[in-house]
Amino acid sequence: MAFDSGYRHLFSHAEMVRDLLCGFVHEAWVAQLDFASLEKVNGSYVTDDLKDRCDDVIWRVRWGESWLYVYLLLEFQSKVDRWMAVRMTAYTMLLYQDLIKSGQVKAGEPLPPVVPLVLYNGKPDWTAEQDVEALIASVPGGLERYRPRMRYLLIDEMRHGDAELGAMRNLVAALFRLEKSRSVEEIRSALGCLIDWLKAPEQASLRRAFTVMLGRVLLPRRVPGQSVPEMRDLQEVETMLAETVQEWTQQWEAKGLLQGRQEGRQEGEAAMLLRQLYRRFGMVPDWVGEKVSQADSQALEAWSLRILDAQSLDEIFATRM
Repeated sequence: MAFDSGYRHLFSHAEMVRDLLCGFVHEAWVAQLDFASLEKVNGSYVTDDLKDRCDDVIWRVRWGESWLYVYLLLEFQSKVDRWMAVRMTAYTMLLYQDLIKSGQVKAGEPLPPVVPLVLYNGKPDWTAEQDVEALIASVPGGLERYRPRMRYLLIDEMRHGDAELGAMRNLVAALFRLEKSRSVEEIRSALGCLIDWLKAPEQASLRRAFTVMLGRVLLPRRVPGQSVPEMRDLQEVETMLAETVQEWTQQWEAKGLLQGRQEGRQEGEAAMLLRQLYRRFGMVPDWVGEKVSQADSQALEAWSLRILDAQSLDEIFATRM
């Protein structure tokens, strides 16, 4: 998708990876990294087993005398993926397998540490387990010792407030501000920071990456139906926004009002369905509330109709739509 490829392009720049780790990973090991050694790693090794993963972004950076690998899973989805821990474990093991096959890890040497990192920009709270061990049934009698343990690091973009992001001199914070923007003026504010921070000639490629993301991904989503001209630099984006600020602001306000009404109706439908479920079945498990809160109007309507005949929750939520 254009959105994912736009992010992959941005995070193919060392400055973005550095600011992501420094600004949003608050762990002691980050201070020990030599960011001057950041080096992008070819991720094509996954194509034999997981063909759709060949464009993920993998970096390595010196951590003392050793390398540390940072695996960025750039999947910006609106819904929580319960099995993310399984997937990240699989991708990490493929990376280790490649390091062994290619001879980058010599006989007798330990495998390098890997940080599987997931960037998430959905509205619902991330409720998926972050360690694969928590997804595996616990069996007494010694079997628990065979459960694998592998944890990924989650950066939840929407949980960072506007004031926090605005106070940071950080390229990733500016990106998150753009993503969370609700008006043309908010975009222009974040854009102004990027123009100020990315002046050096050697930053031309990163300026271009932000320009492409704004012109081909973010702005077309904000003003659907409007023609967004091809722009070559961030200054051109600023000029274009200054000329169209009044017209686009009116469109955003109208779109926001309509979206607010739609979301309000959907929240009401979800609340009504939960009340009906409580009345029919008594207390319901947590997964039901999570499923209802993330559903669209079509699913809510179908489930509410099934309440009339269903004898169990499983019958109501069975996938047959």
